[in-house]
Amino acid sequence: MTMPAFNRPIRPLPSGEAPLHRGRGAQTNASGRFEPVTRESVDDGWDAAETLETLVTRVTRERPRHLITRNDSPDLGFEQSLNPYRGCEHGCSYCYARPTHAYLGLSPGLDFETRLVAKDGAAAILRRELAARGYRPRTLAMGTNTDPYQPIERQHRITRSALEVLAETGHPVGIVTKSALVTRDIDILAPMAARGLVKVAISVTTLDRDLARRMEPRASQPQLRLDAMAALAAAGIPVTLMVAPIIPGLNDPEIETIMTRAFAAGAREVGYVLLRLPLEIAELFTGWLRQHYPERAEHVLQLVRSTREGGLYDSAFHRRMSGTGPYAFMIGRRVEITAARLGFRKTRLALETGHFKPPRDALQQADLFETAA
Repeated sequence: MTMPAFNRPIRPLPSGEAPLHRGRGAQTNASGRFEPVTRESVDDGWDAAETLETLVTRVTRERPRHLITRNDSPDLGFEQSLNPYRGCEHGCSYCYARPTHAYLGLSPGLDFETRLVAKDGAAAILRRELAARGYRPRTLAMGTNTDPYQPIERQHRITRSALEVLAETGHPVGIVTKSALVTRDIDILAPMAARGLVKVAISVTTLDRDLARRMEPRASQPQLRLDAMAALAAAGIPVTLMVAPIIPGLNDPEIETIMTRAFAAGAREVGYVLLRLPLEIAELFTGWLRQHYPERAEHVLQLVRSTREGGLYDSAFHRRMSGTGPYAFMIGRRVEITAARLGFRKTRLALETGHFKPPRDALQQADLFETAA
């Protein structure tokens, strides 16, 4: 029996060579864990790398039955979330959401960033769910799995359509993104913020443009994210900095600098997540690391293992985000001390739920169906 890719011993990959697919985070398209066979690229000596087709982003539309996902994980700060897209074109090499593409029969590798799914009709579906009898408003988290402001949002505008519904109904929402495109929607977000209905977290992993280009090839450049923070803060929208993920031995020397720059830009809350490598991500990230930073790859992996009980990932609640051991403890204390020195808020801003009013048109339709029945 062929062992699933994420359980096989991680093999050293060729390093120091130019990536096969420029502008993409993953360099392989290995099969997902549910596939009966595994795919593996092999150099057959016919210069295949020179004849590879350019990878273009393909978007499939789906109309889901439900848009709001419930969550009961004890270490997450939200109870429900909304993700407008499956897959993410940002192509972050470390993305913990990559394994979700295996549920579609696709690869967590290149498929995750090139074969995307847009949830059509999101506004109408959201209206129906918010109008459901007994619905209780709680902060809706956007961007918990894939980025709601990834490049295809410019054309599909699903995130914006959902925000329009949330603004109309007075429903609170927390947004997480690493895209400066979020500033496009300041016209919606600023009035929501004035009513205590929204906060925006922007992820900044590095200020090094070269590292960002390699690690997050299609996300906004670091300076653009800081500029977005400043624009949001100037509009009265609460801004949170997410230093996520912190990768030991790669971007952790920048923690204090990132926090200082973000505070100056207007961020007043801060959070962090230690690198997470669940399922297929361990092999994908390790391959990326050996490809781009061969001289420090083993040192980085050794540090990661020191924070994960000797492995590359620990899925235990309350440990998976922050890790364990001396190195993980040191990272946590650095964030805490720097936050206190700069003046970041110690408590999380709670959003208002008392403004919520179910969408009228959806309520009328529900009453009509009940009367007909």
